[in-house]
Amino acid sequence: MKRAIVTGGSGSIGAAICRKLAADGLHVYVHANKGIARAEAVAAAIRDKGGSAQAIGFDVTDGEAAEAALAALTADGAIQIVVNNAGIHDDAVMPGMARGQWTSVIDVTLNGFFNVTQPLLMPMIRTRWGRILNISSVAALVGNRGQTNYAAAKSGLHGATKSLSQELASRGITVNAIAPGIIASPMSEGSFDAETIAKLVPMKRAGTPEEVADLAAFLASDRAGYISGQIVSINGGMV
Repeated sequence: MKRAIVTGGSGSIGAAICRKLAADGLHVYVHANKGIARAEAVAAAIRDKGGSAQAIGFDVTDGEAAEAALAALTADGAIQIVVNNAGIHDDAVMPGMARGQWTSVIDVTLNGFFNVTQPLLMPMIRTRWGRILNISSVAALVGNRGQTNYAAAKSGLHGATKSLSQELASRGITVNAIAPGIIASPMSEGSFDAETIAKLVPMKRAGTPEEVADLAAFLASDRAGYISGQIVSINGGMV
């Protein structure tokens, strides 16, 4: 059985990806940091439906903690599917943005990507098969007022995706990014009402976490073996 880890697996999109990967027959590590109780609940729900999952907790911004946690997992073999979904918002227009707002968002998204992915690469390379998925955002494609830090962090993932895909292509490992638009979640419900969504999205609705999860599961499968280095948008025609 192949194994997958989904960082930020306790959130709306992360949990949907965990459920879909488990339904496809993978053992899924549902990662969280402060939301470990929610991760445990996601993993338990997957097991209740006959899937294989367990929760794992560590701070993706702490390189040593991440390396130790992942070393314990890879002692039993390679993790071949990595979904870098962990990320945070801390919005403010740049003239009023505190240094901590900038660094914390960059730290979780970009340093978190490195801290989780790098320790898993050599075991993955030795199997000559792997899938790395980085969850980005439409904000990285078009920008968004009040999210200079968030857009910068997600744009950085795009460059990392393209570069790492070239490094790993000959090893049977694909690296792609998914850039969702407005996705129904507790976070988006506080930012976008139905009227605003209708103006911004040609399809006149928000996407669902399950739609993002379906795309992630496809890119994580054997069927997507010739797709790598791509930024795949899922935004109802916004861009």
